[in-house]
Amino acid sequence: MNYPIYLDYNATTPCATEVVQEMLPYFNEHFGNAASKSHPYGWIAEDGVALAREQVANLINAKSKEIIFTSGATEAINLAIKGTFENYKGENQHYITCQTEHKAVLDCFAELENKGASITYLPVSNDGSLDLELLKNSIHRDTKMISLMWANNETGVIYPIESIAKIADENGIIFFTDAVQAAGKIPISVDGIHMMAISAHKFYGPKGVGALYIRHNHSLPKPLALISGGGHEKGFRSGTLNVPGIVGMGKAAELKKGEMETEISRLSLLRNQLEESLLQIHGTRLNGSQQNRLPHVCNISFEGLEGEEFLRKVCQKVAVSSGSACTSISPKPSHVLQAMGIDPDLGRASLRFSLGKSTTEQDILDTVDWVKKVVSGLRGN
Repeated sequence: MNYPIYLDYNATTPCATEVVQEMLPYFNEHFGNAASKSHPYGWIAEDGVALAREQVANLINAKSKEIIFTSGATEAINLAIKGTFENYKGENQHYITCQTEHKAVLDCFAELENKGASITYLPVSNDGSLDLELLKNSIHRDTKMISLMWANNETGVIYPIESIAKIADENGIIFFTDAVQAAGKIPISVDGIHMMAISAHKFYGPKGVGALYIRHNHSLPKPLALISGGGHEKGFRSGTLNVPGIVGMGKAAELKKGEMETEISRLSLLRNQLEESLLQIHGTRLNGSQQNRLPHVCNISFEGLEGEEFLRKVCQKVAVSSGSACTSISPKPSHVLQAMGIDPDLGRASLRFSLGKSTTEQDILDTVDWVKKVVSGLRGN
């Protein structure tokens, strides 16, 4: 198949060759169950998981015993949020999150609201940033958790995590962060954080595996398990471990730790080249902060275009996403862009470009040429 240029790395990334090679023996040669403690098949599988746990921990500057493997970030998010709600069951519960969080987070809080919890959804400014004073003023005696993402999946805007962690600590509140788009892209650390969700397929690992970091030796309560049966993963997540996937996640984390600094520099230059060229098109605007954001992401609106037709046409030669990160083609405007005060029609005519390891300067040049051609054609210029 003649694939288009791929600029949708925030949606998913290809498995690195080294990751695939690391995983392969665990499908047939080292196929044991990591919970089988009585023979070498289980021991080898357990050793593979232990190494991966250490590699993932190193990526986020955590301890290996603080890593709980899951089927992905969505499960990790559900465990963190719903598991905390279950722990505080019977008490008045208040949670603070943001209007621009990923749907996995927002849908969890919608469920908690139906069960009686009170939720504060913080607004954002026109550039997607948070008002920390408003965050502080939203805390009250029943507040159990602050849940704010590290970096936005649509605009790349990075939140002031260190400051948020300090606010949570000063008030004795759990701080959970969805770090899916940050892990492996920029240096991050779990300092001051109680729980963090990450996903392997966002940093060149396999799909179907993720992790929840749960802070060890802290007075604030940990989430209750949502899955029962066997007590795997220290009782937080029962079920036979996906050993090949976990091994792949570990290898991907190790690779990203080593190449992150170089990729940040390279992708920043390419992203800026793409962005500067596209913003020369009449009627375009950048969505999100130009400063505090991920180095490989830009989100641009194009005035005077019908969003669905525009996206379909661009994707003939360049694979990108609309403002909605969870759907490849959606007639609905992005909830993130709406929260930033962007007109719904303009929000529908927005594209998210996210670059990655295979992106070249020629890809950028070809993308700019094609987008300009599509815009000109649709506008009838």
